[in-house]
Amino acid sequence: MSQDDDFPEGATPDERKVISEIASHYEAILKLIGEDPSREGLLKTPSRAARALWYCTSGNRSGDPSDVMRKALFTHDGSQMVVVRDIEFYSLCEHHVLPFFGTVSVGYVPDGKIVGLSKLARVVNAVARKLQVQERMTAEICKAVEDALHPLGVIAICRASHLCMQMRGVEKQLASTVTTHYSGIFSKDSSLREEFYRMVSKS
Repeated sequence: MSQDDDFPEGATPDERKVISEIASHYEAILKLIGEDPSREGLLKTPSRAARALWYCTSGNRSGDPSDVMRKALFTHDGSQMVVVRDIEFYSLCEHHVLPFFGTVSVGYVPDGKIVGLSKLARVVNAVARKLQVQERMTAEICKAVEDALHPLGVIAICRASHLCMQMRGVEKQLASTVTTHYSGIFSKDSSLREEFYRMVSKS
């Protein structure tokens, strides 16, 4: 890859070197599956696929996701529960490197601090954009909120479709997976959990 547009904007020389190496592996894979990387439709596929994988795994290089939230903390007393629902995400299954995607809803009960609402979406991106499993992703989102805000409690629910189940394997097109994780006051108060679930219900 020699053209500037073959690399993400702002990529460092070291990053360009890594992306070029990823592209060379993609070219080898194309040959191994019986394709011809020199045909017109595949000429730029190795570099495009390398950039796509680099982008979809940016969470590996974004540092501690809780740091995203620490940049926008504000003092506030009195809120009961803060909820941001239906934050869309895209991730890659660590077992098959196929996409899984859906929405995450996050709630927390402040203890003197709140966070800019967009930061919750940024935390979801930071945690999702790497090789993941849905169960761990849900827990990591809660932990990032907990580490940054130290709230009275955090809760998250994730609903996702997995292409590793839909386009291969059991090939169940309508199957979806729901995971939850919670801590603090949500672990002790089932009525508070139920209130959260009602708030994020699709109905």
